[in-house]
Amino acid sequence: MAVLNAAPAAAVAAPAPAWPRLFALAGAVTLAVAGEPVATIVDLQPARRCEHVEAAGTVLELSSLAPAVGAWWLLTVHAPGAAPASYHLEAADPAHQRFALDPAQPGTLTIDDGTALQRCPLWPGDALERARRSPLAYAPLCDGALYLRNPVRGQRSALEATTQFLRDHVWRGEQIVGFVRREFYADAFVEKGAAASAPGAAASAGGPPPALPAGAPATLVPGTLGIDVGTRTLTVGRWQPARGVDGVWVSIAQPSAFGVVDPAEGAALAYLVGFDLGAFDLGFALGTDHPRLGWSARVPEARRDARPGPDGIDDAAPLVRTGMLGPAQQSRVVATFAAGFKREHGAFSHGALAAANQGSHYGFVEQGVVFSRLVPGLATLAVFDDGTVEMKTWSKTDAARAGRVRDARQNGVPLVEPGRGGTPAAGALVDRWSAGNWSGSADERMRTLRAGACLVDDGAKKYLVYGWFSDATPRTMSRVFLAYHCRYAMHLDMNALEHTYLALYRRDGAAIAVEHLVAGMAVLDREAAGGVLPRFVAVADDRDFFYLLRRR
Repeated sequence: MAVLNAAPAAAVAAPAPAWPRLFALAGAVTLAVAGEPVATIVDLQPARRCEHVEAAGTVLELSSLAPAVGAWWLLTVHAPGAAPASYHLEAADPAHQRFALDPAQPGTLTIDDGTALQRCPLWPGDALERARRSPLAYAPLCDGALYLRNPVRGQRSALEATTQFLRDHVWRGEQIVGFVRREFYADAFVEKGAAASAPGAAASAGGPPPALPAGAPATLVPGTLGIDVGTRTLTVGRWQPARGVDGVWVSIAQPSAFGVVDPAEGAALAYLVGFDLGAFDLGFALGTDHPRLGWSARVPEARRDARPGPDGIDDAAPLVRTGMLGPAQQSRVVATFAAGFKREHGAFSHGALAAANQGSHYGFVEQGVVFSRLVPGLATLAVFDDGTVEMKTWSKTDAARAGRVRDARQNGVPLVEPGRGGTPAAGALVDRWSAGNWSGSADERMRTLRAGACLVDDGAKKYLVYGWFSDATPRTMSRVFLAYHCRYAMHLDMNALEHTYLALYRRDGAAIAVEHLVAGMAVLDREAAGGVLPRFVAVADDRDFFYLLRRR
């Protein structure tokens, strides 16, 4: 496993606890509500449970941050005369492991996997500090039963670094970024394909239901498609299985075949990838830096309170964001794709959502841990603790289920949503640039490279469909997703290949081939010893992402 520029974590300073001499398992902790003081991200967790043991005046505190998920734990050592030291631990097999402090041997962690009880001494001694000094993002502990998450520097492209510098340090930097994008990157990624000289491959059995274009469907050669489907000619609207990766399907769409009359948008191809959710587990992970947790610049000072961010925090300490999958996940990963907008673009400056919830910042949850609360009115892709995947507009009534969310990401408003009688229809705000927070240019020119996702139900089958649109407005995205039978669709990110990245991992014994949805996305990966180190998997990244794991 490769990581970039690992650095030792610093101890997290916090007031010493005033516990009684008898330490017992604490009950569920009440979630701090919006507007209340929040010291750290730990205070945001609705169901965290803590236990404590004392030895020679030192108190060890073990917190399960999201007991229903059981993946992340925080071990804090409160030694007399020293600042508390916190260690963010990740279980190797959270579905089967249970952790506890051994009261008979303070500093020893017991690990019960359902078949055997393992005892792992972590303190006193230097086991934790040796793991912390490791250059690995995930340093193994207890014979690999769990890992210490260490801070690492997430990679970013030169384009990403330049735009972030302008936004953070240059007056009116956002306007400069918009000018460059408008003048030099307009239509830079348009893919039109070439007419095929031979018929396309015959329709394959299985996969999501096909889209049915008006008239005879075109057969094209998509020039930049990087996923091997066994043929170079594809018919618009049909699905072809990804070669060597069961449960994954690929299709191409030409928006003009589905009623888009604008000549530029109508000819610009979209690539779609369908994942059979019966075969995969979906998850979400934050990048090392993005999305941030502070206020978005789109929310004026008058709509903010005095706290450092909309949830009371502006960093994740004492938790560690690694920007890559853990070792246990890497063995099953099938695909990754970029998840969504940065915090500076992830809030509303106009419309009803700007006036609600202090600008309606997009929320996100990883492994049951709330980094930013899920906000009503926003399009949400959520995975619950039983593995169920939902895509919906989050509502106030969904707050009762928030404690069951394992992973979630919000991105603006829907592209497709239930319409009259529950029939899927274009989102109510797809044509409203400011109220829908669709980005683009200040003069409302919304056609650009965009990515989105949707859910498709086909009888007992459910598919997650990722869509890459080489040049499209939200309206065109909604038309294409509706043609592909999506019951709900949402935006992901836009404007550059690094923001719309998708990679598929095809295994052949011990070898793994990395296939990118668009060939140009390969520049986001690293190379070492003649092999590819894929973004999000072998290399930490500064941006957040979704991933699909092959089910056991």
